[in-house]
Amino acid sequence: MAEICLEITGIEATAAATATTMKPCEKDTQAARRRRMQIRRLRCIAGVESMARPVDLNRKRQRPDISVVPTVESFKKDSDEEEEAASVRSPRYGMTSVCGLRREMEDAVSIWPDYLKACGGKHSFFGVFDGHGCSHVAAWCKDRMHEMVEEEVEKLESGMPPSPTEWKKVMDRSFARMDEEVVIWGGAAGERRNTTCRCELQTPKCEHVGSTAVVAVVAPEQIVVANCGDSRAVLCRRGATVPLSIDHKPDRPDELQRIQAAGGRVIFWDGPRVQGVLAMSRAIGDGYLKPYVTAEPEVTVTERKEEDEFLILASDGLWDVVTNVTACEIVRMCLRRSGRGEVKGDVSAETSDKACSDAATLLTKLALARGSADNVTVVIVDLRRKL
Repeated sequence: MAEICLEITGIEATAAATATTMKPCEKDTQAARRRRMQIRRLRCIAGVESMARPVDLNRKRQRPDISVVPTVESFKKDSDEEEEAASVRSPRYGMTSVCGLRREMEDAVSIWPDYLKACGGKHSFFGVFDGHGCSHVAAWCKDRMHEMVEEEVEKLESGMPPSPTEWKKVMDRSFARMDEEVVIWGGAAGERRNTTCRCELQTPKCEHVGSTAVVAVVAPEQIVVANCGDSRAVLCRRGATVPLSIDHKPDRPDELQRIQAAGGRVIFWDGPRVQGVLAMSRAIGDGYLKPYVTAEPEVTVTERKEEDEFLILASDGLWDVVTNVTACEIVRMCLRRSGRGEVKGDVSAETSDKACSDAATLLTKLALARGSADNVTVVIVDLRRKL
């Protein structure tokens, strides 16, 4: 076959050279281009280089230095090691946030993996903020809360993760600063204001706007939760539900006593409300209801255990119609499917992310199906050790 190709190549090459010499002005027709392509293809098969079109053999035969290019096996190994290290640094998660039947979306979510660089970056920040009156306070909390917590941790100057007592002080100061920033216009708060919100045309101070806040800092050995309002954090440990926060409702006995001691009242108007207005007893913002409505959070520090499975953070759009037990059962079902029948940790990071996202989506659909008329936001954090 090679000899036949050589013969044809020689004939065609001679004819082509003659044609080029005899007819230098021959038109570049489609047939001529096709013929030249056939000649080049035959030359490649026969291994003959064209003399009419010399080629730099050194340049053509040059090969890249493969010594600096990792092999597929070594590259996969490096990628697996990097993925494994990343999964150790930060847990996997998924989230869903929908407007639901409300006219506007007032929920906000803040997620910061590899958080607190001063403490080694092995922490993760998760926050769910449910605004009321307008969306800009929740949006401010999304932009600023993680920064304030980090600043307060850095003020400790220990270089070590805070102790439970220190975490309480850190969260108290962070929430107080956040509340002061959104209540008083101007300065950093004024610069971060959402100019597209509907209260732009109203009074410049907007004291009637506020937001709940549930914040979780997931550390290698601890879960720190700070809650202000009726958003909620729930931990699932070996199939059992462990509430990490308690809703701040005006009719809660201790909250009712605190409001009355401050000179306020709880009036039942479509449910218990502070001064007949707000359906929660703690929130960031709402300057017109202070001191009855406070921004002081309740903080819990929970030691992590091997049997911890996942953490749920959600706004009251979910918890008003779905119980803690039901929510945990649904999430466990999604994780069990990803783990081939077991809620175990030997799954890939990608599989874990998808399972958490599917669980969050399923919970939001369930809340809407059960008649939730509020915005619904759900964050699922996978706490399984091995990923």
